[in-house]
Amino acid sequence: MSEFTLSRRLVAEALGTAMLVGTVVGSGIMADKLSDDVAVSLLGNTIPTGAILVVLITLLGPISGAHFNPAVTFVFWLKRELTVPIALAYIAVQILGGICGSLIAHVMFELPVWQASTTVRTGSSQWVAEVVATFGLLASILAGIRFRAEAVPWLVGLYITAAYWFTASTSFANPAVAISRAFTDTFAGIRPVDVPGFIVAQLIGAALALALFSWLLQAEKSVPEGEKVHTQKTG
Repeated sequence: MSEFTLSRRLVAEALGTAMLVGTVVGSGIMADKLSDDVAVSLLGNTIPTGAILVVLITLLGPISGAHFNPAVTFVFWLKRELTVPIALAYIAVQILGGICGSLIAHVMFELPVWQASTTVRTGSSQWVAEVVATFGLLASILAGIRFRAEAVPWLVGLYITAAYWFTASTSFANPAVAISRAFTDTFAGIRPVDVPGFIVAQLIGAALALALFSWLLQAEKSVPEGEKVHTQKTG
């Protein structure tokens, strides 16, 4: 990441978040237009989101790290891999890019550009779901980087695809996405008043993932023979 200037890294973060949110909102609009079945619409929203994450992280990861998510940036700041000014710059462009993604989706589908969502998404079940969703996302990233860095795009894409369906909140897991989705009164929307609760839950989930995996991924120099994990080689 150090071989790219900060300006290039920030553009990559803004572009990636815009394309991510544009995909979330745009696919939600398309799915809602094509089906009256909410389950089918959710599936039509899920698959493009997981797919675009694989593409964006693969292409833009070498430039900026492909955070596209203030919760991810928050964790890498806690790990002291980003300074406060750079972390804040990342978060600012992620939010700005995400909002642009919502607005561009509206333009593509000939909808009013400026909207505010009226979709209610609040309550303890939603907040717990966002803690779980963000915890799992950061777990996938941290463990992926530790063991299979080249697989991180697929790990993130597949995790979000699954989390859309096993969490009550459909896995926002991203403060920038939550803010951006408040700007669309479509299938993917969330009321602006409900966004702060989501953001708090997401940051808690991210911090919990860092706390656990900082310990879990720390290998000991010597492990007693009886505690060693033996893997069977095949092929």
